[in-house]
Amino acid sequence: MYNYTQIDASQCAFYAVAETSEIQNGERLFVEIDRLPIVVFNIAGEFFAIQDLCSHDDGPLGEGELEGFEVICPRHGARFDVRSGRVLALPAVVDIPAYPVRVVDGMVEVGLPTQS
Repeated sequence: MYNYTQIDASQCAFYAVAETSEIQNGERLFVEIDRLPIVVFNIAGEFFAIQDLCSHDDGPLGEGELEGFEVICPRHGARFDVRSGRVLALPAVVDIPAYPVRVVDGMVEVGLPTQS
């Protein structure tokens, strides 16, 4: 299984998704980059991005409740850490992609691995 916590930001192409002011603390933004559904969270002023698909049944993970750094899948209750993409609770058993995020000149940018 690919360890998504090891995505190297230097091996990514970054895409501007929003101004920092557009994603207030505790809010999230749904975007699509290269046909990948991604949700960007602002938690206490830090930005995190994960794939918006639960690894259990491809449900819309980003619509789930947020508890601390955990997002809870609204379909079956699987939990994932938004910082790393690690699965934290069944029924999911496979981690999801967590993408590097940076802020440049007030813009939130999400990094996707470039093709080698």
